[in-house]
Amino acid sequence: MLPFKVLKALRDKLLSPLSAYLQRLEDHQFVIERRLEYVQEALGRIEARQASDLNDLELFKNEYRVFSQWGEDGIIQFLLRQLDIREKIFVEFGVEDYTESNTRFLLVNNNWSGLVIDGDTENIRRIKTQRYYWLYNLKAVHCFVTRENINKILEENGLVGEIGLLSIDIDGNDYWIWEAVQNINPAIVIVEYNHRFGSNLSVTVPYDEAFDRTKAHYSMIYYGASLKAMCLLGKRKGYAFVGCNSNGVNAFFVRRDLKPDVMKELSAEEGYVAGQFCDARDQNANLTKLSRDEEQLLLTSLPLVEIE
Repeated sequence: MLPFKVLKALRDKLLSPLSAYLQRLEDHQFVIERRLEYVQEALGRIEARQASDLNDLELFKNEYRVFSQWGEDGIIQFLLRQLDIREKIFVEFGVEDYTESNTRFLLVNNNWSGLVIDGDTENIRRIKTQRYYWLYNLKAVHCFVTRENINKILEENGLVGEIGLLSIDIDGNDYWIWEAVQNINPAIVIVEYNHRFGSNLSVTVPYDEAFDRTKAHYSMIYYGASLKAMCLLGKRKGYAFVGCNSNGVNAFFVRRDLKPDVMKELSAEEGYVAGQFCDARDQNANLTKLSRDEEQLLLTSLPLVEIE
């Protein structure tokens, strides 16, 4: 039998080229991913320049996506062209790992600074390993946002008073969190609504500090608030509802003192968009297609708070 030292030397000799090859492969993958990211950003800038020539005030016609899930990137850029926003700062809740978000194009294209918050420590860790985290003025905070802690989180991160944009997408207490926000005064608010409630109901799920969409109901569609409830809340807080994205996910609000006269304020009924996507589950956790009436019937059989 060969001595241990000889075996170790042979192993190292065999593995060394493989390790070097794997390292080169990893470096090559990193370069490709970075270049693809540059291409993504460049295409977004091209879209932004083309859209800036449009004179159409309909949100739908200004949609495009760079890092957003749907067409929110284009809508945000459109709103920036219409409003006089002095504080180029954003806050976004529920960003996951920031691969898809409403504010990342603002960060890299418009050089805004901002705070992103997510309840998963791994998501925040991944954000902090990304190149954009160090190239731009971005803070990433791990926290499960509640109406009891939101203002403290904002204050601890130096966010008080005027900011440019607030985006809320936490699949649960969205209504209650926006209602609780007091420390900041955003020019634009983007908030997710649950399209399944329709345009006439003014309801939200009851507040639960530990609300988890995956546990609240097997269907996974019991969360959030109706568009009408969000519009009533926006009105109380001094915001005009100006429309939704075309896939029926996010509603856009502009602070009344900044809204130009040419931008029409809409009622919930006028601006409502029904989502076309399917993410309902059956009792075995399998995706299932329900009609709009079936979804609404299911939701209205569960506890809801009516908003007056």
